[in-house]
Amino acid sequence: MRIQEYITRSQPHRVHSDIENKKHYSRLMLRAVIAALVYFALITLLIWYEKDSTQSAITNYTQAIWFSLVTITTVGYGDLYPTTIYGRLVGLVFVLFSVGLYGFLISQFGNILSTIKENKKRGYHGTTMKDHAIIIGWNDFGKAVTEQLLGVGKAVAVVTEDVHDLETIKGMFSDKQFFALYSDFENYELLKKANLEKSSMVFVNLTDDTEKLVYILNLKKKYGNLNFIVTLDNGDLKHTFISAGVTHAISKNELASKLLASYIFEPDVAAYSEDILSFANSDDDYDIKEFMITSDNPYLDKSYETAFLDLKKRFNCILIGISKIEKDGSSRLVKNPSEEVKIELGDHLIIIMNGQAFSEIKKIFKIEEGVIRRTSTSQA
Repeated sequence: MRIQEYITRSQPHRVHSDIENKKHYSRLMLRAVIAALVYFALITLLIWYEKDSTQSAITNYTQAIWFSLVTITTVGYGDLYPTTIYGRLVGLVFVLFSVGLYGFLISQFGNILSTIKENKKRGYHGTTMKDHAIIIGWNDFGKAVTEQLLGVGKAVAVVTEDVHDLETIKGMFSDKQFFALYSDFENYELLKKANLEKSSMVFVNLTDDTEKLVYILNLKKKYGNLNFIVTLDNGDLKHTFISAGVTHAISKNELASKLLASYIFEPDVAAYSEDILSFANSDDDYDIKEFMITSDNPYLDKSYETAFLDLKKRFNCILIGISKIEKDGSSRLVKNPSEEVKIELGDHLIIIMNGQAFSEIKKIFKIEEGVIRRTSTSQA
């Protein structure tokens, strides 16, 4: 599908939604105007019938409005009341109206409670999560990614435009670090409910590569500081996506072909690679973790060699790389650095460790694993 075709196709949907909203508000306004006209017509009739009665105290709009209010609210002070037959008939209308009003108010109260519950279920109350991953679009692949992220303690927000998927998602994940939002992907204002601007990465999980590209370009117009990641069916489009401002563009076929080739001639290497890429399920299971260097980190301003030897000796971990922060804020991955490379504030250490070591490392590093909102130049 061409970009222009996608843009043209998506426009009628947004226009239709806007037209429906305008019609809804127009109907509400029309009903309010009709109700006001009927009310004042009844008030006028009441004054007309009562003004010539010597026994009636309802002779002007102030008195008539006061009588109508105390009647409709069932207060009934008895200080004002109609004395003529036709005036009492108008008063009866107000009495009947009060019964309908209370029925209406009770039903509306029930609707409000139901709406609040439904809005919470759909995620319209929003989330305060920060540095979380946002997955836009739901399918089996999105489910697998969500499971991996939650498995390593990463907060995840999923956005789906299918309300039936929302039911399934809610049933799968009840983690406190998980949030689901039902929204039209084009409703950029509603996407704020997922705390989009405070996310660390946005995974655009749509079906078509061109659709992903157009969506990212439109979203960047609203939120220019977001980090995007996509998987591509067509690996030739990787550079196009990177040029469009995508942080990571991953070719599914490229990754699959590399892993398959590795299984053919180096099956143990392939099995090892696949194993350490997934999160550790037990204390003895190994995983690759990434930690940012803060001012509290014991390896700050130390050499790579010092950190490597100390981590191996104390925790049986292997330091395999460092992600260095450049002056422009981007990152540069240094694989197997030389001994004299210095560990600096803001760098990220990439370490192979098991579950037991992970718990101990978190305590001394005083930070959770993962990248904390930055721009990266590395691509898969």
